[in-house]
Amino acid sequence: MRALSILAAVLVLVGLAIVTVPAISPPPRTLAAPGEEQLAQQGAALFARSCASCHGSEGQGTEFGPTLQGAGAASADFQLRTGRMPFTEGAGAQAKRKPAAFDDQQIEALVAYVASLGDGPQVPEVTVDQALVPEGQRTFIGNCAPCHGATGNGGAVGGGALAPALDQATPVQVAEAMITGPGQMPVFGYDQHGLNAVASYVDYLQHAPHPGGFAIGGIGPVPEGFVAWVLGMALLFVIVVLIGRRWTAKGGDEEHVP
Repeated sequence: MRALSILAAVLVLVGLAIVTVPAISPPPRTLAAPGEEQLAQQGAALFARSCASCHGSEGQGTEFGPTLQGAGAASADFQLRTGRMPFTEGAGAQAKRKPAAFDDQQIEALVAYVASLGDGPQVPEVTVDQALVPEGQRTFIGNCAPCHGATGNGGAVGGGALAPALDQATPVQVAEAMITGPGQMPVFGYDQHGLNAVASYVDYLQHAPHPGGFAIGGIGPVPEGFVAWVLGMALLFVIVVLIGRRWTAKGGDEEHVP
């Protein structure tokens, strides 16, 4: 009888422990924001009509286009807003910036759908700060200027590819390119501060004054020096011709210096 009482007490204690100890469960799954799932569904329908022929029905990729699974929202947003996608150039050609083929609402829907295909970089939030321009300049000159040029006007990168000019790139697009590496561009692992700094410097280049006169596109000191040399020689030639001829009064014949 005593043994049964002890067993009952033990069972009661075990039951209390089960009730009071919190259950161990996996962390809650992150839910989509209200309306985001519906936006992704709209993007899926648009994707099926406009993108699936190259990227596959579920973004898995085909021989005509790469997989988008894990590409992320930032990559889709960059490619769509800069008009590089849909791809309209010939096979083997480089995607070039052109007017976007979709409006803002359609782009947001497509971006939401691509983001749902797998984890990838999200669209960054960029802050332009003039105080970061010197730091951004150092980073840009060290890592970006070899391809895009010191003034961001683009240049050749080899293999027939060109680094595009950055005169139309928005701060967000600059950051998106750095974290996704479109085309031949590598991915840069900058933190938010670094992204803000480079985007601030590119924004400065786009709006910088030109106190030295006509900027001829800001293509760099060597081409600018060549243009100055050609114009200077042409002006010198004209001066020599004018000095070398003798001018007569109106109605008279010209006489050249022997």
